[in-house]
Amino acid sequence: MNLRIFIEKKPSFDIESQKLLKQLKEIVPSIKQIKVYPVYDVFGINESILDKAIKNIFSNPVTDDVALHKLKTTAEQEFALEYLPGQYDQRADSAEQCLLLLGIENVRVKTAVFYQINGISNEDLAKIKKFLINPIEKREKNLNLFQLAENTTIKEVKIHDEFIDLSTEKLNDFYASQGFSFGLDDLVFIQEYFKSINRNPTETELKVLDTYWSDHCRHTTFETEITSVQIESKFQSLLQKSFDYYLDLRKQMGISKPIRLMDLATIMGKYFSKNGKITNIDVSEEVNACSIVVPIEVDGETEEWLLQFKNETHNHPTEVEPYGGASTCIGGAIRDPLSGRAFVFQAMRITGAANPLEEISQTLEGKLPQKKITTEAAHGYSSYGNQIGLAPTLVKEIYDEGYKAKRMEVGFVAGAVKKDWVQREIPLAGDKVIVLGGKTGRDGVGGATGSSKTHDGQNLDDLSSEVQKGNAPVERKIQRLFKKEEVIRLIKRCNDFGAGGVSVAIGEIADGVHIYLDKLPKKYNGLNGTELALSESQERMAIVVNPADVEQFIQFAKEENLEAVEIATVTEDRKLVMEWNGQKIVDITRDFLDTSGVRKKTEVKIVDSNEKFPFVNKHFSEESFLTQISSLNSCSQKGLVEMFDSNIGRGTVLMPFGGIHQDTPETVSVQKFPTEGFTNHVSMASYGFQPMISKWSPFHGGYFAVIESVANIVATGGNYKEIHLSFQEYFERLREEPTRWGKPFSALLGTILAQKEFEIAAIGGKDSMSGSYQNIDVPPTLISFAVCPNVDKYIVSGTLQKTNSYLYALVLEMNEDFVLNSENLKSQYDSYHQLIKKGKILSARAIHFSGIAESLAVMSMGNEIGLEITTKLDLLFPYLGGIVFETNEKISELADIQYLGKTNNSNIITLNELSFNQKNLKEIWKKPLNKIFPEKDDFIESSEKKNISQGKLIQNLNPTKTSSPIVFIPVFPGTNSEYDSQKAFVREGAKAISSVYNQ
Repeated sequence: MNLRIFIEKKPSFDIESQKLLKQLKEIVPSIKQIKVYPVYDVFGINESILDKAIKNIFSNPVTDDVALHKLKTTAEQEFALEYLPGQYDQRADSAEQCLLLLGIENVRVKTAVFYQINGISNEDLAKIKKFLINPIEKREKNLNLFQLAENTTIKEVKIHDEFIDLSTEKLNDFYASQGFSFGLDDLVFIQEYFKSINRNPTETELKVLDTYWSDHCRHTTFETEITSVQIESKFQSLLQKSFDYYLDLRKQMGISKPIRLMDLATIMGKYFSKNGKITNIDVSEEVNACSIVVPIEVDGETEEWLLQFKNETHNHPTEVEPYGGASTCIGGAIRDPLSGRAFVFQAMRITGAANPLEEISQTLEGKLPQKKITTEAAHGYSSYGNQIGLAPTLVKEIYDEGYKAKRMEVGFVAGAVKKDWVQREIPLAGDKVIVLGGKTGRDGVGGATGSSKTHDGQNLDDLSSEVQKGNAPVERKIQRLFKKEEVIRLIKRCNDFGAGGVSVAIGEIADGVHIYLDKLPKKYNGLNGTELALSESQERMAIVVNPADVEQFIQFAKEENLEAVEIATVTEDRKLVMEWNGQKIVDITRDFLDTSGVRKKTEVKIVDSNEKFPFVNKHFSEESFLTQISSLNSCSQKGLVEMFDSNIGRGTVLMPFGGIHQDTPETVSVQKFPTEGFTNHVSMASYGFQPMISKWSPFHGGYFAVIESVANIVATGGNYKEIHLSFQEYFERLREEPTRWGKPFSALLGTILAQKEFEIAAIGGKDSMSGSYQNIDVPPTLISFAVCPNVDKYIVSGTLQKTNSYLYALVLEMNEDFVLNSENLKSQYDSYHQLIKKGKILSARAIHFSGIAESLAVMSMGNEIGLEITTKLDLLFPYLGGIVFETNEKISELADIQYLGKTNNSNIITLNELSFNQKNLKEIWKKPLNKIFPEKDDFIESSEKKNISQGKLIQNLNPTKTSSPIVFIPVFPGTNSEYDSQKAFVREGAKAISSVYNQ
């Protein structure tokens, strides 16, 4: 039988309706009520097991009421939304898998969401629909139709007849009609290639080349040849000195290739490796993630482990489809070290947005509202991370109006694996390629080329296929599979499926490969060879094994409920060949693919900007301080951070917020290595970037990004000498304007200076160079990610620990060029680290752009410890590289430290005779973003929270007995609305327990 199921949350658990009503009141103040119903269309289910399926899969009898077929209504307005055909529906997929677990086969499910609304007009309804419907993923559902529509019409793969004979004029017309991301000169180059082999290309071949040569896959911008560099700046001497140093390194290393941005970004890692400054980089032909060798102690024995880390952007997908784009950002980041056989255990999320508080009426034409982008992206990223079991312990959103051009969505992850488990071999002719994991759909077709384009006013519904849909449970299964030594040892080489799908993931795995696209598992029928070749559907791995190991590997995959299919063979011919329905739809030589098209050339000109000078001395007053801490980039983001489960995996050493009140934000992610036995070794990770500095001077932006990332690690207990870096570049579309090229060039010169001074290097990174929309550009963005192995006993929190302790500031002055004295900086960091090792530092926090006053204020909030400070230092000045720290006793080991004052038990913060009530200050600090990201109440009211923190509530229901404690464990299902409902359920239970206990 076929039927429709409506799920209604009971009033106490209907969190989603309540939250949506609050959001919509800002758009339509007259709205009185909205009710949200998940809907399931179920096809082919046996009536005898219907009740079992409803109670065990489609609903929770405690929280839900169920209506079949139709829903009684008194609503004034109602409508339903469903995914577009071809978009992945995780709820439907999960339901079908759960039915299989109950032994219910051959049942198909489609889902929708039904809305009932009261208190609005037809005009208001149109506004609400515009807010709720993103046309690249959803559409209105006709509830009068009940059908399982499936497109089974398969388009033939077209051959572009007469392509090799097209005249220059007609080739120009052809280029204009196709929407390629590569240039017209590349198309001319392609025409010459096909003339040389005397045949016309298929549509698949042209799209594969467009994907291979896209900026996303081949870093076309970063590989552009720089023919001349002109510097016209007030920092002429500083910039020229850095550039000359770079040129000298090229001579020392015998580099003859042209100057490119890529060379600037990677040269320090190559140089320090060559001269022996860096000795622990894990070098291989697999370059999916940064990889270093770290000796750690497990159960008292020393083992060598690989620590792998990677940063990933999904700026374009998140801009046009926030939930899916952000979820696949973390998914894509995970797969890079995972393909290196590492178990991913650590994550950070750094994002950039315009003002999320702006009115929806201010939304640019062709864009989604900033509020919608930022909130849905947070839901997407947190949902994926929570489902896969990854703990993001550092989450920060940076606000700048430039990110209205295109949102910045950056994910960072780290993974680890025992070094001797990993075998990396060169694939040999006859080796087999297995596709492991998710099935292929249309989602993600054109994602690589789409991310490489500028989208000036393009309709969102034209972009629908470019955004992937994440399936976190499948990636979690791959994580679990790759945790097994016997599985890892079978793998000769592994590539994750990212941009370009099969064409890149398998196409790059060996010089010669023959791919049989018909064998590829599909999400649905109707896909042709081009779509199968290019779809970057997520959660898949391409794995090379010996022919004799194919069956064993597939059997291991089945044990984890993963689909694994042999799909390709490594060949002696240096060719990429794809076969579909008996037809070779791709047959391109490796040499031609590897040209990456026509080498682009450009000139670079570095000029000064007209942006505001950031390093200004500010008069410290009550007004200036409160303005500072309530600004969007300084205020609390606790509500945002609470959307992410920082406890997953039981390896978190430093929680995102410290203190008994959990209010001091930490600036470093610290996680234990994912060992089977006991270890005290941890991975530390942090970032640095200040848009105000980068807009004024990209050189100083890159320089201080490195300084800030290192300072965060050092303040928290790391040794700067053991830090490795990875960069994220995100700049405006450079076009052919030398002054625009000057921005990333200058920023990379700044990082070279910082790396030189610390004698540490970036060993990886990611570039994204399409941050423009009409006349708006993203701020020049270079984020420095810093990673450092350590031991947990040296980790220091940023939360003040006790009263009557001493407070100091390590401050280093800048010279006339606004850079730091490197020798003094390193000396001070060395001395500070010795204080850490001696146990003299109680708490510490690197000084950020908001200055010492903000650092002290947020350090005090976690434990609500008062303090009294008297200093001649400018409390609002951005002493980047500096550290504020707390000690048990007065110290004299550091030369450039400034004594600030002491802590006390007054709940008053006194800064140079200006006193602030801590409670009032906290309210001002938390207010700005609380409307967008409200803080959660941790399941229970604050009065009961205090009892729990004192160990009073976690007891058996009968207080006279001393049996095992009751523990509340939150569940993290696929959506945050369901998670909120779970929290409501636990909160009600906690209130009941509290009532019993207090009696």
